[in-house]
Amino acid sequence: MIAKHKLARINELARKAKTAGLSAEETLEQAKLRREYIQAFRKAMTDMLHAVTVIDPNGNDVTPQKLKESRQRRFH
Repeated sequence: MIAKHKLARINELARKAKTAGLSAEETLEQAKLRREYIQAFRKAMTDMLHAVTVIDPNGNDVTPQKLKESRQRRFH
């Protein structure tokens, strides 16, 4: 998860970009923070999906094979 102060900075830079515009340095900082945020989001989403097991109404495990393989790759 991304730190709160970084998320606040992302939002601050986005507001400034809409109103006054950003300097070249701020644009680079914004891009770096956005990459970091997206990377953290993807990791959290992947972790959540690896914890999911899909069960049909008959009680059978119907978790997609691709997800099972991804889970196995991760833990080995």
